[in-house]
Amino acid sequence: MKIYTNNNNTSTLKLLIAANLAGKKLELQKSTFEDQFSGPKCLPLLEVDEELTFFSSNAAVQYLFPILDLSKNGQCQQMQEWEATRLQPAVANVLSAKTVPADVKQVLQSLVLVLNELLKKHKYIIGDKLSAADISIWSTLYPLLYNEESKSYLSECSYILQWAEELNKAKAFQEAVKQWGGNPKGPFSNISALGTPQITNLPTPAGSPDDSVPVSVSQEEADLAQENWLNGLKNLQAPIKQEKLVLPVKGRKNVLITSALPYVNNIPHLGNIIGCVLSADIFARYCRLCDYNTLYISGTDEYGTATETKALEEGVTPRQICDKYYEIHNSVYRWFNIGFDYFGRTSTPEQTQIVQKLFLKVLDNGFMSTQSVEQLFCEKCERFLADRFVEGTCPHPGCAYDGARGDQCDKCGKLINAIELIEPKCKVCAHRPTVRPSEQLFIELGQLEPSIRSWISSVEGNWSGPARAVSRAWLREGLRARAVTRDLKWGVPVPLEKYKHKVFYVWFDAPVGYTSITQCATKQYEKWWKPDKDYDVKLYQFMAKDNVPFHAIMFPASVIGANEGHKLVDYIFATEYLNYEEGKFSKSRGVGVFGTDAQETGIPSDVWRFYLASIRPETSDSSFNWTELCTRNNSELLNNLGNFCHRSLSFCANTFKGKIPEMSFSNTDYVLFALVNREVVAYVQNMEKGRLREALRHVMSVSRLGNQHMQSEQPWVLLKGSPEEKIRGSTAIAVCCQLVALLCTLIAPYMPDTSRKLKAQLNLPDTSFRINPTNPALFQYIPTGHVIGKPEPLFAKIEQELVDTMRAKYAGTQAERAKQNGDVKTGASTNVGDLEQAIAAQGEKVRQLKASTKDKAVWQPEVNKLLELKKQLTAAQSQPVSDIASLEKAVAEQGEKVRKLKASTKDKTVWQPEVNKLLELKKQMATAQSIVATPANVASLEKAIAEQGDKVRKLKASTKDKTVWQQEVNVLLDLKKQLAAAQAK
Repeated sequence: MKIYTNNNNTSTLKLLIAANLAGKKLELQKSTFEDQFSGPKCLPLLEVDEELTFFSSNAAVQYLFPILDLSKNGQCQQMQEWEATRLQPAVANVLSAKTVPADVKQVLQSLVLVLNELLKKHKYIIGDKLSAADISIWSTLYPLLYNEESKSYLSECSYILQWAEELNKAKAFQEAVKQWGGNPKGPFSNISALGTPQITNLPTPAGSPDDSVPVSVSQEEADLAQENWLNGLKNLQAPIKQEKLVLPVKGRKNVLITSALPYVNNIPHLGNIIGCVLSADIFARYCRLCDYNTLYISGTDEYGTATETKALEEGVTPRQICDKYYEIHNSVYRWFNIGFDYFGRTSTPEQTQIVQKLFLKVLDNGFMSTQSVEQLFCEKCERFLADRFVEGTCPHPGCAYDGARGDQCDKCGKLINAIELIEPKCKVCAHRPTVRPSEQLFIELGQLEPSIRSWISSVEGNWSGPARAVSRAWLREGLRARAVTRDLKWGVPVPLEKYKHKVFYVWFDAPVGYTSITQCATKQYEKWWKPDKDYDVKLYQFMAKDNVPFHAIMFPASVIGANEGHKLVDYIFATEYLNYEEGKFSKSRGVGVFGTDAQETGIPSDVWRFYLASIRPETSDSSFNWTELCTRNNSELLNNLGNFCHRSLSFCANTFKGKIPEMSFSNTDYVLFALVNREVVAYVQNMEKGRLREALRHVMSVSRLGNQHMQSEQPWVLLKGSPEEKIRGSTAIAVCCQLVALLCTLIAPYMPDTSRKLKAQLNLPDTSFRINPTNPALFQYIPTGHVIGKPEPLFAKIEQELVDTMRAKYAGTQAERAKQNGDVKTGASTNVGDLEQAIAAQGEKVRQLKASTKDKAVWQPEVNKLLELKKQLTAAQSQPVSDIASLEKAVAEQGEKVRKLKASTKDKTVWQPEVNKLLELKKQMATAQSIVATPANVASLEKAIAEQGDKVRKLKASTKDKTVWQQEVNVLLDLKKQLAAAQAK
């Protein structure tokens, strides 16, 4: 094996260390970028043999030193991507600059602080064993670690220094340094011919300038920049009229955008938000800037078992659960400035009509079949039971746990077939079910597979990498018949007499929600979903990768089977997953920052939008980090973008009384315009391909170019000089103001509030801020002589103290936070529901671990956590009577708060979250009162019985569906038992 490398290339160190650890011999071959290689101009290059060559040093390290623990492989790759796309460029910027700008220093310092936090908790980067991530990161940090002039960047990172020194003692590392023969003081060779890591689709950090890259602009580029400046505004097409009812327009590009429908059983977390609704919103706002005729719709996915189960847990109807969480989702998205044209829901008459029509057409065309499936049937409730609606004794030998669910046992962790449960019982009525065959309808995906393959091959070039990977994986395995019906009450009913007691599986009906929501929004959904051939309609869909099968395989199969000219998706922009600090976001376990949490931090929604877009997991998993959020706000928004905009407009306001001065351009100005145009072109290209994170990087590069121009021109000096210098000074200020207008346009999709503030400061109408997608370039946004408004700062500094507070506040799970806070008002330490939810999630984690390994040392700590949660639940369920007084007080205070809010506004989104808190407190108080039944509590119980009896009577009067009111009857009977017990004492 050979390594081709240039001098003093720290990436070569990676390969040498990995080879030494693996016991493989490598031959070093000095090379340059002028040498002829088939592939990208990257060094070092690892040539294994004639057939195999690695152009990525990190991929080569993984090949030479593969990770043995496959469960850690994804984490290792994520850290290597972080090293290649963030750490390495930041280190290169610092090492190559003669004078390091403050924002560049801050970027590097934030990255090493993130790394230091990791090493504070683990011996190595991803755990207790050395991995390729350690090799890559140590090699990149080598010039900082062993050069006294640069070591100051790591002075506060004791854990990094300790880790690095341990590695430096290893023989493999010492020998690699000798083989490398480089000097930690530099100068350092570039990794690629362009001087930056060349990894497709993996950007360097937003706002991290790379001054080492030589800038050259051809005269042709400068001339084109001049032409665009003079005529760019004239070449814009007439702005499209914004109609309240958005329908396709002939002769225009019509863009239909959907984001995956969030399920209504919990509050969305930041991963959910950037994965679908925020990404789609950024793209929709961009489309409107380009004058595309744009309709952006989404809504809540409301049918299915999870809704019924949640309703059962909370003692309400499925409709009430959907209403509750619809309002929560709507409120969260409003705060994040998600600009839906319409945010609907799937539990509507329109949904039922369109789903049933689609099904009947697929049935008529011969793509449906029937199969018999054995299921448990509750004769008392007169219904088949989904897995989550049945409990019994675990059938596995040696377990005999009597609380096992119909799908798995929390005690032994093994999977269960519901019909194998010993002494099964219905969770609704506690009656023992019987086994009965149930005939279900299936869609024959195998028959439709050739058409699906042909269609995917024609369009997948427009899809993101994760979307292509998931769809190809499904097709590799081959498609099989899949059930479209199930025995539930809450869902779209099957329109056949034989199946009238069944509903459609949520996977079948939910994607149809896009069409029904469009119908609710426009009353003419077919104009978008079955467009006339004379109309140019493009469908863009945003989601996380776990939703790809339903959008790339299942739903297309349904509409292909219907064969009614239905619109198929053109672009699927799917993401990988966003992690939280070192773990994963989890709705079920309450891990991470949720939409409602973000509102409580005091950090503006635009900052959240910017940061989430900058870490959008476009090519691999990425991580949310509190320190990085702070640093990016302070360095990239405050010091880079905000500083440039405020300085430019303030100079104009103070020097020229706000009037844009005359401009007299030199070739230097047109060179600047050409460099700016490169960024604008890249911005548009990446936006059109759904690479929102990369597009944002180019926005920050425009700001960087503006800052550099102001620093190099120094108008404050020129304006004091000769007449010629004064003209140059006034031109420099005018140019900077034009760049501010351009930035106001480019940031609008990402930070709409900030863009609105800038528009007001520029004193220009919305129609002034547009993009020509066919010829993206800087043109004259502001006419000479125009008077701007009052400049104001755009961003505020986030203090480290706030970050430390937020990290501590949102550490662990919601149940663990509740235990630490002990705040009765919010139901923290006594919230039985949260603890039950945490136990279910932890049980799932234990089951997965036990299924993956027999090593007790791996899963025993998680078992201990599960046992501790169960202890907390027992304690919560037996809380002392003294807490009831506190709860009564909390209910009174929250009730007063709700009354004041309702009196102040009719906007339901303002006060509904507080109403939800009040209902939760009342539920906790009822639980506390029911657990401790004493003579002193008789009056409360009698009152509760009266209220519950009234509730039962109303429910029985409204419906004959026993499943709706039986749970309330059970509650009433339980209250009567408690009263009898209290009176007997």
